Amino acid sequence: MTQKSELIETEDLHARAMAAAGYIRSVARMQPRLGLILGSGLGDFAETVEDATILPYHEIPNFPVSTVAGHSGRLVVGKIGDIPVAVMQGRVHAYEGYSMKEVTFPTRVLGLLGVERLIVTNAAGGINPNYGQGAIVAISDHINLTGTNAVVGPNESRFGPRFFDMTHAYSSALRKLASDEATKQGWKLAEGVYVAVLGPSYETPAEIRAFRTLGADLVGMSTVHEVIVARHMGIEVLGLSVVTNMAAGVLDQPINHEEVMETGKRIAGQFTNLLTALIPQLAAQSQE
Repeated sequence: MTQKSELIETEDLHARAMAAAGYIRSVARMQPRLGLILGSGLGDFAETVEDATILPYHEIPNFPVSTVAGHSGRLVVGKIGDIPVAVMQGRVHAYEGYSMKEVTFPTRVLGLLGVERLIVTNAAGGINPNYGQGAIVAISDHINLTGTNAVVGPNESRFGPRFFDMTHAYSSALRKLASDEATKQGWKLAEGVYVAVLGPSYETPAEIRAFRTLGADLVGMSTVHEVIVARHMGIEVLGLSVVTNMAAGVLDQPINHEEVMETGKRIAGQFTNLLTALIPQLAAQSQE
């Protein structure tokens, strides 16, 4: 009985994602080639989208709704230059009470809309002391310490295979494009390993020391499951973290969400300039 109900739930997931994608197509009348997920304090980039159709999450069938400050909860479909894009202005997290299938539901929908490449962004705590507050870091790999995986359960073959490779979860080719563009703009894009935890409490200094021993440079409460689901669907991923605060114990000061938001606002111009210049390059490469 349990297995049968799980199969029904899996089939229902595909149907619900198709319904959401169908609604978005009917309203936006545009097929995005590239998707973006904007993390805490980074949502202002969505304001640069041209010919935009704005869909609040609560209007999209089956879409989870953001409850955290700094996540506007809107899908913006339009163009950056001549490139059709779908921009998630905020995401949902498991710590809000959502299941991982709900957390990754929007990524499923982006894939069904035709997105081939996904830029995932987040606000992260800096474990690596070489990062300064406000640094933008390309994610080279991740460590999943959330205790679960978004594709646990019966596999839906219409999304992707049962077992899939994560060796190149974060595309080295896309990272190089991003690094080269940052150099053109006069700054260096660092790379690092991102460790995901469940949250919502910030980590203890002992946990940060353990994460550093494991090889982590950044820590956060999102992104990893979206990337797992994207790779399940064959979507190529570029991950970008903004170091909005130094992790617990790196500096002798408390961590708060207001600091995360303020840092995101401070680097908004640099972040926007990078993405605006990078998106046409990502789209051009995908045609080669």
